[in-house]
Amino acid sequence: MKNEDLIKQEAQRLGFLQCGISKADFLEEEAPRLEQWLNSNMHGQMSYMANHFDKRLDPRKLVDGAKSIITVLLNYYPSETQKDPEAPKISKYAYGADYHHVIKGKLRELVNFINEEIGEVGGRAFVDSAPVMDKAWAAKAGLGWIGKNSNLLNSKAGSFFFIGELILDIELEPDGPTTDHCGTCTACIDACPTEAIIQPYVVDGSKCISYFTIELKDAIPPSMKGQFDNWAFGCDVCQDVCPWNRFSKPHAEPQFNPHPDMLDMTKQDWEELTEDVFKKVFQKSAVKRTKFSGLKRNIEFLKP
Repeated sequence: MKNEDLIKQEAQRLGFLQCGISKADFLEEEAPRLEQWLNSNMHGQMSYMANHFDKRLDPRKLVDGAKSIITVLLNYYPSETQKDPEAPKISKYAYGADYHHVIKGKLRELVNFINEEIGEVGGRAFVDSAPVMDKAWAAKAGLGWIGKNSNLLNSKAGSFFFIGELILDIELEPDGPTTDHCGTCTACIDACPTEAIIQPYVVDGSKCISYFTIELKDAIPPSMKGQFDNWAFGCDVCQDVCPWNRFSKPHAEPQFNPHPDMLDMTKQDWEELTEDVFKKVFQKSAVKRTKFSGLKRNIEFLKP
């Protein structure tokens, strides 16, 4: 078997949805787009987005001798969602254990496999924690196309998946990109509660509900009152309405299963949330990013 096939087979064994390969190179097309997005201040208070501009566009500045990027997708689509339709909503990606740890563990296993079966490699694993343009590399590796909501869309699996990378110093044969299949559809643009998708393929991050409920550390602007569609942490609207997500299938990763109490929490349970319950229910979840005080702020903001 070719090295590329061995790697993809092992990625599948580790539970990854898909795996693709691209050449570690300068992201020529993305450079002007990123610059314009930052200059328009669409990153709001996410100042880290403006850091390491050169590294963000060239993985060889992150990893010495980088030649190839292996990109993996890990499904997180849940089999069940929150039961009370009146309850404040949590983005599906935060139902279970924090994805950073889950994917990092699997990527380490993949590196060990490559070292044993193919030969010693140098490189690093990345999961949304360094200046790496995940979606751009996933698209280059043929794992989908970047949709009008700026998410990576896959024609077989929709978009409810995480992205991770191995940037390595070995030559691997790259996969080619796929084509865009959004067509004339504007479902995500029409449904966005805060009109954050300001034009096809451009999202103003500073208008996104995920930004207000996770990234923003200050008080939520009163002008946003009544526009959050009951989202208390993150937002899935542009994914929920995307026709490609009719192909989403429930994940098989036990670590992504929610705390048993979370799905049963009523509107009242959320509004009366204590720090002890917060620590118990979200012990391993990405919801901890907002801290208890942040989640309480968001829940209070949702009240009429």
